[in-house]
Amino acid sequence: MEDHRDTINEQNALPDEQTNGTQQRIAELETKLEQAQKEAADNYNKYLRERADWDNFRKRQEKIVGDRVLYQKKALFHKMLEVLDNVERALVFEDTMDKQQLQHTLRMLQWQMSEVLRGEGLNTIATVGEAFNPYMHEAIEAVENSDQPADTILEEIRKGYTLGDETLRPARVKVSVGNK
Repeated sequence: MEDHRDTINEQNALPDEQTNGTQQRIAELETKLEQAQKEAADNYNKYLRERADWDNFRKRQEKIVGDRVLYQKKALFHKMLEVLDNVERALVFEDTMDKQQLQHTLRMLQWQMSEVLRGEGLNTIATVGEAFNPYMHEAIEAVENSDQPADTILEEIRKGYTLGDETLRPARVKVSVGNK
């Protein structure tokens, strides 16, 4: 009988050991879960801080760009105001100038304006005698029976301009189609 009781006690002890082992395992898993939740919360907070830092950086960069554009506009306007001042001075003395003096004044104003624009990187597009380039020229008329080869610009109707490597406004031109 005693052997039978020992077997029953051993059987009763096994579930208690399994229960204790299971409870220990649950406790370990709960600890790991708490650590993982804490780590996830820390990572989320780091993400929010990084996101806020990025938004602040973007706003600072936008302000810097805006300030730079404003500074460049002011510098250009100061140069243009000098030309405008000279136009106003010329208009004050317009009645006292003869035709030749007026033409000379207009040429001076044109030169001054051209210098300001050239200083800002604006250049005129070469036209008459040049080969037609559809990226820089706008053909408004094709002229037959010309002594020039085909696709040669014969006349400039409106000046064209480039800003750096970009065509700001194409030149309007008349183009030869050669002899037919």
